[in-house]
Amino acid sequence: MMALTGRLKRVRERLGMRRDASAWAADAAAAERLDLATLKVRSLRARRTREAIDDFLRVAEERLLAPPGAGIDAPLQSDWAWRPEPWRRPATPAGMAAVGSPARLAADTTLFHDCRQSELCLRQVRNGRPGDRNAFGLRIDVFRFDGSYLSLVVDLPEAALNGLSRGHVLRAQAAVELERPIEIFGRLNVRHGPNTEQMVREFDLSRDAPAAEFDLGYSGLNEKRIEKAWVDLIFEGPSFNQILLRDLTFSRHPRAAL
Repeated sequence: MMALTGRLKRVRERLGMRRDASAWAADAAAAERLDLATLKVRSLRARRTREAIDDFLRVAEERLLAPPGAGIDAPLQSDWAWRPEPWRRPATPAGMAAVGSPARLAADTTLFHDCRQSELCLRQVRNGRPGDRNAFGLRIDVFRFDGSYLSLVVDLPEAALNGLSRGHVLRAQAAVELERPIEIFGRLNVRHGPNTEQMVREFDLSRDAPAAEFDLGYSGLNEKRIEKAWVDLIFEGPSFNQILLRDLTFSRHPRAAL
């Protein structure tokens, strides 16, 4: 009985999609002849429908591209975990040469540097190793570097700020491959009212899953006025190197009681 119900539901969905497609095809054919009031109403409906379809396709593509066992490794008791767009969705374009600053890679991720002449290349790469938890990685090829800083800035989403308090630890975790050793730092920035709280931690690259943890219990954070938060990944001495960030995730969990 359940199998029959499932088949009937799928048949109804296919018929519904055909009716929707036929209705939009008819609207498209009639668009030149519609009066302006009707055209305005149907145009608004079309835009809303397209937005919903685009949202669905983004999520569907992300899930279909994810490897088996995809997910985020977060500490126990974490109440939020997240992976930025370049590590879970296809980027457009997939690569850039002579990258300027700022270079927006996605809605939540931007590259900054102060080179006079950029010899930086960026490329999104497909992950395919056993054990990978996400679909994509981000490769930064650095040739001669005449600047004083290179940083990747990730804006944390609203969900990270909801209920955020000094009783939390924010954690950034990466899967990193380097052509030669360098130091990588994470700097958490939290804007609260007119002030911005900053905390800097180094990623321990000797570990398989290097992380930087920001214990907000040691901050002067005004919990009632949090407006925005972002994390800078700062690459020290990146000249003539290839930096491959196979993964980058963020999470938060309650800090241990003292």
